[in-house]
Amino acid sequence: MIKKAGDTNKKPVPLTESPAPFKVLVPVSSLDEARFLLPFAEMIVKERQGQLTILHVLTVPDGKPLSEAAAQASRFRESLNQSIVKNLTIPTQVKSSVRTDSEKLEGIWEVVNQDQVNLLLVGWRTPYFTGTVGDKLLYERLSSPACDIVAVKLSTNIISAGGWDSVQRILLPIRGGPNSTLVLRVGHALARQTQAGITLLHVTREGKPETGIQFMDEYSPAIHALEHIYRSITTKGDLPQTIISESHDHQVIIIGSPSNSELGEGWRGPLLDQIVDNTDAALIVVKAHQEPLTLPRVKEEPVAKIIDRPVAVVVDKWFAENTYHSREFADLRMLVDLKDKEGFTISLGLPALNEEKTVGKVIQTIRSTLVEEYPLLDEIILIDSGSIDYTRDIALDMGIPVHIHQEILPQYGTHHGKGEALWKSLYVLNGDIVVWIDTDIKNIHPRFVYGVLGPLLRDHHVKFVKGYYRRPLRQGEKMIAGGGGRVTELTARPFFNLFFPELSGLIQPLAGEYAGRREILERLPFFTGYGVETGLLIDILNNYGLSTIAQVDLLERIHHNQPLPSLSKMSFTIMQVVINRLEKRHRARLLDQANLTMNLIRFGPNRYFLEPQELQELERPPIITIPEYRQVRNITTFEGHENHYH
Repeated sequence: MIKKAGDTNKKPVPLTESPAPFKVLVPVSSLDEARFLLPFAEMIVKERQGQLTILHVLTVPDGKPLSEAAAQASRFRESLNQSIVKNLTIPTQVKSSVRTDSEKLEGIWEVVNQDQVNLLLVGWRTPYFTGTVGDKLLYERLSSPACDIVAVKLSTNIISAGGWDSVQRILLPIRGGPNSTLVLRVGHALARQTQAGITLLHVTREGKPETGIQFMDEYSPAIHALEHIYRSITTKGDLPQTIISESHDHQVIIIGSPSNSELGEGWRGPLLDQIVDNTDAALIVVKAHQEPLTLPRVKEEPVAKIIDRPVAVVVDKWFAENTYHSREFADLRMLVDLKDKEGFTISLGLPALNEEKTVGKVIQTIRSTLVEEYPLLDEIILIDSGSIDYTRDIALDMGIPVHIHQEILPQYGTHHGKGEALWKSLYVLNGDIVVWIDTDIKNIHPRFVYGVLGPLLRDHHVKFVKGYYRRPLRQGEKMIAGGGGRVTELTARPFFNLFFPELSGLIQPLAGEYAGRREILERLPFFTGYGVETGLLIDILNNYGLSTIAQVDLLERIHHNQPLPSLSKMSFTIMQVVINRLEKRHRARLLDQANLTMNLIRFGPNRYFLEPQELQELERPPIITIPEYRQVRNITTFEGHENHYH
């Protein structure tokens, strides 16, 4: 009987140490100011899954002991805590602090430094709150603040409408400078909580059309992946006047702090003055913290500088929303009910090549739980790639249908490789949802199947699910936790970060356990070898969007680790796939036939020698383009990537 509450008694080991929480500090001068600033701060905290500190600094006149403010501090703290309970939905992630200091700004910066605050949120230039801290703080011309700063100037419209929930449209003027990503993060946080629409505005200078192209390249992932961005405008003209003209249809403008003499410096200058004087919208100005550029001392490694990019907003959002744990789906009766309700059929394909030691246990474990006890799977089929051991015999003796991939659709020829087996398996598998898991798993558990099925059954928007796990590496008699996945960390993930950064949140893009909806799998080309997973992910991203991909923690996977020469060949073919997709994106030829031969280093007694091998990653077309497939699936007509089911 499978456990319902979890998969193991052993506490899961995290992949890495948990990072410090994102800390937001809001200094307030009055309860009225707190009432409007705190809900906005809460939106940012929710977006970054962080912590919120509310600070009130009581000043004591020179010559007076700080203890004289004790009673006043106590009263304000009590009132502030009542306001937190009334106005916020995350009181457990909020703390309030009332401090006494002879100078208000010194007290604020002391907290920023002591608590290692990431973002300081202040009210600014507003007549609605008496004694607002932000005005004096910001006019000190902060050229290099110790943390990100967000300054909020509320408008009459928002005040009279009762608060932030009245916001329907947000204008984000983006110039591509160091503050632009923070503008996008703050705007996206506000839009998600208020369901407002975002307009991205980029104003280019006369004679500099290349800045518009750079803007589209940098912000394209955000425009396509963040659902609240509904307009993107690139135009030429005067920056202040263009912003003012666009602002009339928006309730909030969020802009980066100017950083040149023409537009003003920091929170001063003609740009912000003109916007304030000529719009009724609330104005939010941000300034991103930047590490000062310093030369490292001799024999000292420079500290890596963290640069925030627009694509990071997309990846952060995806990672938070589309990363699951297999224990979320351990209630198998619920999954069966979801399957029956939708009328789905589910097929499990088991690609195999000489896996006699593990294939029997894999079949028995999955079938007993997910077919016999809980009818989640409608079929299990072994897709063999020409095993010369007893792999096929074991499966047949257990009543599992076996197909040799070289004998499927023989009229189209055959190629070596796992990708070829997966592509051909779509012809013999019948399910609306197709699951593939490797057959070399030594610690097989039903979660390897139901884990990747769960998001597809729960969320119609998810179309493809990858598993991830810890992969121990055996070295002699020792098992090194997390030592596996060498091709993933040395090839796949670095290449994704370089060229397809939207996919950089995938923990193990090469994992062999994944599932997808037939409606997209049949429309995707398949690379025939080790590059199949890489190609599928890139093509799903390009054709269906990042939000359709999910990943699930399957805990730990133990299997036979490949020797380094084999991993080198895997990396070589994966690189080919990435370059192939870059060629299609940029319509440029980067590889020729000579690049597809790899010199492998071999060694014998007292010598080394080279062994050239041609390792070409071939590509199969979408299987829906094959007439025999359409006949089997009763697809009566097919045009391009559109199909019509009979």
